[in-house]
Amino acid sequence: MQRKTIRRWAWVHKWSSLVCTVFMLLLCLTGLPLVFSDEIHDWVGDHIATPEIQHTGPMASMDTLLAAAKSRNPGYVPLYMFRDEDEPLQWTISMGKTADATTGIRYVVMDARTAQVLGEPPAEQGFMYVMFKLHTDLFAGLPGMLFLGVMGLLLVIAIISGVVLYAPFMHKLSFGDIRHQRGEKLKRLDIHNMLGIVTLSWFFVVGATGVINTWADLLVTYWQSDQMAQMIAPYKNLPPPTQFASLQQSMDVAQKTEPDMQLGFIAFPGTGYTSQHHYGIFMRGDTPLTKRLFKPVLIDAQTATLTDSRPLPWYLVALLVSQPLHFGDYGGMSLKWIWLVLDILSIVVLWTGLKIWWKKRHQVMPAIYVDSMAHRMQPHQG
Repeated sequence: MQRKTIRRWAWVHKWSSLVCTVFMLLLCLTGLPLVFSDEIHDWVGDHIATPEIQHTGPMASMDTLLAAAKSRNPGYVPLYMFRDEDEPLQWTISMGKTADATTGIRYVVMDARTAQVLGEPPAEQGFMYVMFKLHTDLFAGLPGMLFLGVMGLLLVIAIISGVVLYAPFMHKLSFGDIRHQRGEKLKRLDIHNMLGIVTLSWFFVVGATGVINTWADLLVTYWQSDQMAQMIAPYKNLPPPTQFASLQQSMDVAQKTEPDMQLGFIAFPGTGYTSQHHYGIFMRGDTPLTKRLFKPVLIDAQTATLTDSRPLPWYLVALLVSQPLHFGDYGGMSLKWIWLVLDILSIVVLWTGLKIWWKKRHQVMPAIYVDSMAHRMQPHQG
């Protein structure tokens, strides 16, 4: 590799790193508690436990659960109904002033056996909410998500350029060597290079999946205008319904349509994952992979009859697969601890890289150093 090429790669690595480093540090710091979000909620007492009672009869119907949630929040409409994997005997219904509400959301947690309201956890407040919003959109909505997506792309570029420059930097050193005796600058550089290579694969995966996650709203919007529009085309010019069929009956139709799948969540009419005329009942599998992949079943909200059902397109499958990879929540507590260690190491990489730039910000890479790197990167002649 020639001198000019090395300079170009060094320039790319320098500026792609500098532009995104502060934001990557923020994401790494806010990501630490998010990896352990379930455990933190338990620790601070936010978790609502299922009461231990003797119950031998059938589960409460979906209609009874829905009525109980509405009675606690008059003037609110149901948005989504879902169940926590760790609490299979609970159902949670989110509610808003309107079907397209994005703020002022209320949550009602109910016992799936008795339809007893177990609690209404606070929404849009608390430490974990702040960490989540900073990590996902900087409290700026879609523009914030897209901005962080650009920062993630710069991180990927910085990783690739760093790998290209790693070989000549470490040509005469064994892997893991830290030159303590050569001064603080070289010591910091060696730590930065070593930890950068150690965390390379993880940082690349987390960065790339983070970028995909920032496109979530855009991908869902495209799906709505594409496949969802095709599924609900016969209802395009119809007025919104005023009478609704039984939710339990609609659920039974969806279960018969996909007998080998289980209920993931329900989107109520008017919300972003369905239409004004349908219950969007999203079914999923039961394996570690398929339980994260949903299949929408649209049920006519007036007649409780099947309208359409089709698999999600590849781009939404990629989004759903990327989410557990990003947060490391698919392999239990052991994987969470691994994610914690790698996150901390990545913070060290980012911090040492920032300190290296700060110490050398007024220096120009010596020509003899570039020549030396160029010589090392030339293929050996036989």
